[in-house]
Amino acid sequence: MTIAVIIPVLNEARCLGQTLSHTIALRFDDMIVVDGGSTDDTCGIVRSCADRMGTHLSPTTGSMRLLTAPRGRARQMNSGAATSGSDVLLFLHADTLLPSNARQAVLTALSDGTCVGGRFNVRFDSSSLPARIIGGLMNLRSRWSGIATGDQAIFVRRDVFEKIGRFADIPLMEDIEFTRRLKRAGKIAALSDEAVTAFRRWEQQGPLRTILLMWTLRFLYWIGVSPHRLQHFYSMVR
Repeated sequence: MTIAVIIPVLNEARCLGQTLSHTIALRFDDMIVVDGGSTDDTCGIVRSCADRMGTHLSPTTGSMRLLTAPRGRARQMNSGAATSGSDVLLFLHADTLLPSNARQAVLTALSDGTCVGGRFNVRFDSSSLPARIIGGLMNLRSRWSGIATGDQAIFVRRDVFEKIGRFADIPLMEDIEFTRRLKRAGKIAALSDEAVTAFRRWEQQGPLRTILLMWTLRFLYWIGVSPHRLQHFYSMVR
């Protein structure tokens, strides 16, 4: 099976270079960066990485591609998926580093024909006690509920992705909404291998305040409040 990594970006110059360099070394079959209108040097960093790889950067060919799409993580990920012919789609945040065995871990999980997709465990790039506790609770919650967040590097068989209707065009909670549908399609692999993601937004606003706000948003979403109405509150932790 071939695997494409799809990275939606918006003003991620601070961290994108490290993520691209790290992911390139993992030798996936396709890497697609989808920009939502960055005003910093995000696109320049993608071009620099492509130059170091010695590949021609275009929207349609090559093992590394740069696309533009209307702003919105769901829209950007759907746009990237639409251009890929790979068997498996892995959606990666710009501030997240996959484990070194990520490609083989995905292939091993999907060797089970009943498995439609999966996610990695998450670990924050901080050794602080709050970071360890929050990461551990996120993994436990995800394993218990079958629901994953984008920080956990969700992957899915391409045919299943198309069958269940891609990501919903909503401004947030697209990962939770998608994995709710995905788990009805078949088995979801909860990999113990760890993706390392940034703890920056938790540190900026304070871990406790961020936890309370995120869980409030999710509770409101579960009881039916529209993601469009919740978008304003989410901006407080970005």
